[in-house]
Amino acid sequence: MKIQHIFFDLDNTLWDHRKNAYLTIKDLFEKQEITLHYHIDFESFHTIYHDINESLWEKIRDGLIDKEYLRKHRFYDTFKHFGVDDEELSQFFEEHFLDKILNHNELVEGAEYILEYLKSKHYTLHVISNGFKEVTERKCILSGIDKYFKTITSADSIGVRKPNPKIFEYSLGLAEATKEESILIGDDWIADVVGSQNYGLDVIFFDVYNENKQEEGLKAITHLLQIKEYL
Repeated sequence: MKIQHIFFDLDNTLWDHRKNAYLTIKDLFEKQEITLHYHIDFESFHTIYHDINESLWEKIRDGLIDKEYLRKHRFYDTFKHFGVDDEELSQFFEEHFLDKILNHNELVEGAEYILEYLKSKHYTLHVISNGFKEVTERKCILSGIDKYFKTITSADSIGVRKPNPKIFEYSLGLAEATKEESILIGDDWIADVVGSQNYGLDVIFFDVYNENKQEEGLKAITHLLQIKEYL
């Protein structure tokens, strides 16, 4: 059956979370004069934060922790790595990070072009995100890409995250789409690729980090414009 519905992951597939998070944390870091008060270099801080945050998101994906644990620990654990044990400072960063990140709405290179292209080809577009419901829709709206999507599913909509098959089933039901006429595009190997394959949904792996994961028959791209090779 011909593909009619395209489901996109959001963070780091369309919405450049890495860049937007970097800019937001840098703003907070400078306004709080962290280097002056604690002698911590920003680039070193951001590197540790990125590793801790990625690890915590993997645990959320795997159902080992909840979002409250992540929100309590990602900045606290980062500061603690540098010898700063300060819950109040950590929570200040967390609260302002969630609020201020939406001031930055950089898209992944080629995102708006490819959405416009796919829309012109009469595909119906959707989002399936592991992000928090309260920010997923705002990211789409504030970056100006919400107009391209018929449905937006966040993990909080159903209480499970990719790769759990229930979120794919929920999102396809919301979209009134079948597996046979649908495909997902995402950058996370476990959540997007393995999750889609286990559910029986075709997938394009957006290999942002050039992981070069080899799998027979796998559709893979390193730039969003390469989607045109498949659709």
